[in-house]
Amino acid sequence: MLSNQIYKPKPDHDFMTDEALMEDVLNGDLDKIAVIYERYKKPLFNYFLRFGVDKDSCRDLTQQVFYRIIHYRSSYKNNHGFRSWIYRIARNIFLDFLKESGIKMNDIDDHHEIAEEAPNDEEQHILIRKALQSIHNDYREVLMMSRYEELKYEEIAVVLNISVALVKVRVHRGLKELKKEYEKLS
Repeated sequence: MLSNQIYKPKPDHDFMTDEALMEDVLNGDLDKIAVIYERYKKPLFNYFLRFGVDKDSCRDLTQQVFYRIIHYRSSYKNNHGFRSWIYRIARNIFLDFLKESGIKMNDIDDHHEIAEEAPNDEEQHILIRKALQSIHNDYREVLMMSRYEELKYEEIAVVLNISVALVKVRVHRGLKELKKEYEKLS
């Protein structure tokens, strides 16, 4: 017996890597940027949100990332991977935002909610967010990239233009500082 539903294969772009999609963009297929946008709009929005940026600004900053991807697509080199490249763009946009706003990293209030957190752990997560805001910017940045953005140390090193060894040192020191600040708050 035949089914009334017709099998529709997934579009090829669902199986394409980010790097392959970006290669197509480089070769003039700008429609592929829509696929990249769908994959990265939420992670980038959350990246900015985790730094305490208000939601409207997060939307604007996320849009700016994709504008820059299109505008500076010729600067993409596949040797470090797409994720590193897009987060480097996002970081640069965030730093530009801070400069234009006259805000210093230490002045950012971490008032946002992180969607992935369970409500029954809310108090603990509030303490962690407050503790994160209390540690040195360099440590906070690597911890947020590794924990929340799930970037590998090698990717973080490319984004920040530092060595992998320095990333590891910052993560280690950041965790020690975070633990100390968390214990002070609790």
